[in-house]
Amino acid sequence: MTTRNRAGRARALGTWLMLGVLLALSVVGAVVQLVPDLRSLYLLQDLTAAYQPPLSEGYLLGTDNLGRDLFWRVVAGLSVSVWVSFAVAVVSVILGLLLGVVAGFFGRLADATATVLVDVTWAFPALLLAVVLAGSMGVGLLTVVLALALTGWASFARIIRGEVLTLRERDYIHAASVLGVPKWRISARHLLPNLMPVTIVMMTFFVSTSVAAEAGLSFLGLGAQPPTPSLGVILADGRNYLTVSPWPVVIGGMALAAVVLLFNSLGDQLRDRLDPRARSRP
Repeated sequence: MTTRNRAGRARALGTWLMLGVLLALSVVGAVVQLVPDLRSLYLLQDLTAAYQPPLSEGYLLGTDNLGRDLFWRVVAGLSVSVWVSFAVAVVSVILGLLLGVVAGFFGRLADATATVLVDVTWAFPALLLAVVLAGSMGVGLLTVVLALALTGWASFARIIRGEVLTLRERDYIHAASVLGVPKWRISARHLLPNLMPVTIVMMTFFVSTSVAAEAGLSFLGLGAQPPTPSLGVILADGRNYLTVSPWPVVIGGMALAAVVLLFNSLGDQLRDRLDPRARSRP
């Protein structure tokens, strides 16, 4: 085994281990928020213990301006950011996969219609749509999910459409069409299974961008609202006290960067495993 292969295996192992840790923390954070008796772990205020630095007595990561335990707030915030991003990715993938297949396989009219929808969607940035939705529905995590999903599916649909245009030229697709197999059945039995590798990889990258986008919208006050923790809320709360205690911003920012980099690395690993073209590169 070459040094390069060893490094690649070590990187892959590290990525999967970190993913396991992140998912475990996300589950713990969800449990802490769902069980009323445990919510005090991240909600309990103690002004006498405010601005404690990391590794203080009783506080692993210190406390914020209200004396709340920063470790549990980061764990709960990771849970919110990760699960919201998963929800955004799932909705975007379903919409993008459906419209991408329709555009690439169901004729020119369907292709033209889907292209118009994509162009219209790209005309509305996620932030602008979030502001509009917040004005009509109110701010909150549902606003974030809708804003990011309704703007994120378009790029995914474009990629799926391109893959479908390639797949539909395969001999087995032509053979099924000549035999009179309905297009919806060809899509379900032949196209969708072959689209799964690129779908999984793109979904992973989409989770990464959604984590950052959710944090940004929550930071601006359009997403999670206090006392609901989110990485964006932690950063927003801590920015006013940077000169007194920079730890909430530093730790919250490091957690956000770590999650984004982790899912980007996971996307690279999955692409190398699932994409034959990537495996054939020197």
